[in-house]
Amino acid sequence: MKQLILDFLPPAPRTFDDFVRGDNAELLFQLGEWAQGEVRALYIWGESGAGKSHLLSASEARLEDALPSYYINARQSMLPQQIEGNAALLVDNVEYLDAEQQITLFDHYNTLREGGGRILASGNLPPMLLALRDDLRTRLGWGLVYQLKSLSDDDKIAALLRRARHLGFELHRELAEYLLQHASRDLPNLYQLLEEINTASLSRQRAVTLGLIRETLKSNPG
Repeated sequence: MKQLILDFLPPAPRTFDDFVRGDNAELLFQLGEWAQGEVRALYIWGESGAGKSHLLSASEARLEDALPSYYINARQSMLPQQIEGNAALLVDNVEYLDAEQQITLFDHYNTLREGGGRILASGNLPPMLLALRDDLRTRLGWGLVYQLKSLSDDDKIAALLRRARHLGFELHRELAEYLLQHASRDLPNLYQLLEEINTASLSRQRAVTLGLIRETLKSNPG
């Protein structure tokens, strides 16, 4: 029964509409410009869990289907050996690129620059502070560079309420506040908890209450 419920749960979306902007309004505007081709190079940096991966996924989803695009999470995947000059390349977690992959990204950057393509990258530090090749750090800093600013508690609560609605249930504000006080406070972890709470609610045919949230947290102490 639990597997059947998981199979029918709606996928957690990663869109700009699902992202609480906080103090990041200008960055979100420029990401829209990048998706439309008005901005060709953009680099985002910020702490883990701030939402960089969310924004890269949302940006890829906004690209036109006819445009060749490549989304790579450097923490998990390798860059393609070759790309088209007019492609859109999105590289998440650039700090995890090894020496060979750094050379590949440097070459891709030049290919895109010459061919009219575009690049969107993210990392945990500003370009010039990354432990990467000097020439690659310089390339990453050529375009627009934005820090993704962390959300306030009110913003995080708004994000939780919105994500719960996307999952198909209403989360009361006091329950969202409880999650902030008793769970890891980064949004990816909080979103994962919401999905687990939703699964428990559906499988047990129970409303989302404080008791159900406590049970879910107890079974997921991390």
